[in-house]
Amino acid sequence: MQSVQSAPPRQRPIYALGLRLMAALVLSTLFMLVKFTAESGVRFPEILFWRQFPTIMLVLGWLAARGQLHRLKTKRLPVHARRALLGLTGMVFTFGAPLLMPLAESTALGFTTPVFAVILSVLLLKERVGAVRWLAVALGFAGVVIIAQPGHAVISPLAASVGLGAGFMVALISIQVRDLGRTDEPLSIVFWFAAISTPLLLIALPFFYTPHSAWQWFLLLSGGALGLLGQLLLTAALRYGQVASVVVMDYSSLVWATLYGWLLWGDLPSTATFLGAPVIIAAGAVIAWREHLLHRRSTPATASGGE
Repeated sequence: MQSVQSAPPRQRPIYALGLRLMAALVLSTLFMLVKFTAESGVRFPEILFWRQFPTIMLVLGWLAARGQLHRLKTKRLPVHARRALLGLTGMVFTFGAPLLMPLAESTALGFTTPVFAVILSVLLLKERVGAVRWLAVALGFAGVVIIAQPGHAVISPLAASVGLGAGFMVALISIQVRDLGRTDEPLSIVFWFAAISTPLLLIALPFFYTPHSAWQWFLLLSGGALGLLGQLLLTAALRYGQVASVVVMDYSSLVWATLYGWLLWGDLPSTATFLGAPVIIAAGAVIAWREHLLHRRSTPATASGGE
């Protein structure tokens, strides 16, 4: 991974936790809105386009009005491009999962992010991982099996795969965003993600566009605004806090997903979800706790040490 030497931002762990908690609420609302918008007749590729395009206009307009366009300057455009491609792929999974299953189930499968983060730390960062975190990984996937119940058609294999793909992509993207946050501010990271991914979505737009009602336009533009706010909160949380520490706040999104699912679709989590979700959450909490301990004990020279 490309690295640029720069003074890292001052860590503010409590502030980072608060930002991530707000992000969980905003993004839960966004996923609900995506599901609602798709069911109103808007096609999925166009939902993705309008999730990104308003970000460009809003960020440019706000910075131009303040005479601060220089804040978008970056020396790491190739890294931003890689993050944009990963982010676009991640959006397909994270927005696709709620369309294929109830909100609570898709949210619970998304909690596998810390589990995948451990695996990625071994594959990409060559970290040594000991018994505690490997047991947590096994526990997390046991929770997935409980929720999905393979062979019982509770959740289709496609839906389960997309839900797990969302958890994997968020873990991968978090590593990328954390690296970018060392040198670029959150507004710049969010802007370049939208600026690079929107032209790719624009190519597909003519094949999927349909006329919309005023209500559908409201849903699309609201999704874009919520997406911008959610990305700013997520990126800022990763700038001021460790990934392993702030990710525990994501579990609050299950409350919002359950509430939205019940109010709008009459869905309540299945018994399997009530049993499996705490198992996945427990696995993520163990991983976060262990990462926190390792971070406190480590120095920059020993931070990649084992369990």
